[in-house]
Amino acid sequence: MRVVESDRKDNQLIHFLQEELALSPTSIAIALRHSQQDPGPLPMILWQYGLVSIEQLEQIFDWLEAA
Repeated sequence: MRVVESDRKDNQLIHFLQEELALSPTSIAIALRHSQQDPGPLPMILWQYGLVSIEQLEQIFDWLEAA
């Protein structure tokens, strides 16, 4: 059950990244690929690789907290 919840939350996060922050599918795919090699929270990976700004990172964390 937790895996299903996690997958649903991940899908909602990806939707938020695409719709609200206008991240490209390519940027998201890059971050997902890096998260498999070096596990960590997807928002931090996006930021570490310069795919989101610090302001966008804050928006992501705000969204995660509210979701």
